Amino acid sequence: MADEDIKTPSNFIKTIIDEDLSTNKYQGRVATRFPPEPNGYLHIGHAKSICINFGLAREYKGTCNLRFDDTNPTKEEVEYVHSIEEDVSWLGFDWQDRKFFASDYFEKLFDLAVELIKNAKAYVDSLSADQIRKYRGTLTEPGKQSPYRDRSIEENLDLFQRMRKGEFDDGAHVLRAKIDMAHPNLLMRDPTLYRIRKAHHHRTGDKWCIYPMYDFTHCLSDALECITHSICTLEFENNRPLYDWVLDQVKPACRPHQYEFARLNLTYTVLSKRKLIQLVKDGIVESWDDPRMPTISGYRRRGYTPEAIRNFCERIGVAKANSVVDIALLEHTIREDLNARAPRVMGVLKPLKVIIENYPEGQSEELEAINNPENLSAGTRKVPFSKILYIERDDFMENPPKKFFRLAPGREVRLRYAYFLTCKEAVKDPQTGEIIELRCTYDPATKGGNAPDGRKVKATLHWVSAEHAIDAQVRLYDRLFTKANPEEKDEQGLTFKDFINPDSLTVLKNCKLEPCLAQASPSDFFQFERLGYFSVDPKTKQPGGPVFNRTVTLRDTWAKIKKAGKK
Repeated sequence: MADEDIKTPSNFIKTIIDEDLSTNKYQGRVATRFPPEPNGYLHIGHAKSICINFGLAREYKGTCNLRFDDTNPTKEEVEYVHSIEEDVSWLGFDWQDRKFFASDYFEKLFDLAVELIKNAKAYVDSLSADQIRKYRGTLTEPGKQSPYRDRSIEENLDLFQRMRKGEFDDGAHVLRAKIDMAHPNLLMRDPTLYRIRKAHHHRTGDKWCIYPMYDFTHCLSDALECITHSICTLEFENNRPLYDWVLDQVKPACRPHQYEFARLNLTYTVLSKRKLIQLVKDGIVESWDDPRMPTISGYRRRGYTPEAIRNFCERIGVAKANSVVDIALLEHTIREDLNARAPRVMGVLKPLKVIIENYPEGQSEELEAINNPENLSAGTRKVPFSKILYIERDDFMENPPKKFFRLAPGREVRLRYAYFLTCKEAVKDPQTGEIIELRCTYDPATKGGNAPDGRKVKATLHWVSAEHAIDAQVRLYDRLFTKANPEEKDEQGLTFKDFINPDSLTVLKNCKLEPCLAQASPSDFFQFERLGYFSVDPKTKQPGGPVFNRTVTLRDTWAKIKKAGKK
């Protein structure tokens, strides 16, 4: 499918930036940021945000900061910080010397909270979390003011300082903004700005026992870093009034603006971090980087390329309305990228032995094979051929149906880059009746796969020489879920875990591959002819040979979808 078949959606944020530059709104500056929470691994949805924020900075010759929103010490780990850095770097982006943490600003944020108290814009509330929730009201009913809302400035300052010193237990008090308990936006009904949380922080240790909330931290961190365009996903649209309210109160020297875009939703995929954590903790997947996971590290291990992921994010565009992207488009984009670059090799995943009875005993030869027909500059390689071969077990049928054109008794086929082959006999295990080998003959005049007399065959099979083949384990990965929208509420009360695909992983041992693959390095990718795209697993080492992961099949459902749509 050609690139013109997929129209790239417009990016409304570029239109905003172009207008801001034309009016010199930020003195010609474009400064964005990517602000992940270090409480899990990044997924494909984060990849979209990374590409938007770093991509805009690159396109407009601006800057993009990597900032960790580390305000919840009970869920954050250094492991997640390192994984996020690795993912952003692998995707091809560089934050240079602009790596920041929200914890860098804890002292400054505390001072700004004190300023809000002094200006009667914040107060210490002693209601419990449940009481605060009940007092907030509903979409149709206004909230009720806390009995602690009218504490004096002096009492609020005293309590807030004592909260910092650790004099109170978790949940005893919170600091709330004093806005409007009847506001139509529930988030504006005196939102919590600080809570007590006596937990060890991965960077500040035990220095703090009160931590700022996201809505207080995020806008002020943007302002302190002089961000111009603060780009968030659509679920933060309701948070924007609070973002602006906080900045209106503190009046920072730099005033950023928040813009929201539609988050990525992908069929047959869950992107809720809470649910991804469940998959890992419940042992449904091996780890965060399991190749079935939609995490960037999982995709990397599976053999996806950063170029393909960036192309995918560009193709889906930056929209204002939520939608669901067909996973077939992601698979098409991966396939398209690998098709242009992946070397072709032959591998037999379910081997069936073939003995060529009329091939000279003890002889072998080297045949020339094309490395990539999409890129002839990739050259050719030599493939060994001998008397005993392996073909795919599925490429032979003793009693084939009418439209089965591969090997069968008495039938002639072509061996890729080699000769015409005719099956004479299928040898079976006398006890099980299973076919264990085929006795065949070849036509020496058909070297290279063409018959001098012009006769045609209907099938071409891949193969490997038994004498020269290397053993390998191959893992066939499929979609993790059987339901297109596994996060959708089910009428029968089923959860996303009830739609786990039992065939999402098939492990094949004793596969036979071309000898050149013995030199393959971790993460090298290849097209196994007729089978799909595969890469060397960078994490698993097997004493019996390399481990290959199937990255994506050859079958392109997205191309078929697009073709059908044109009819």
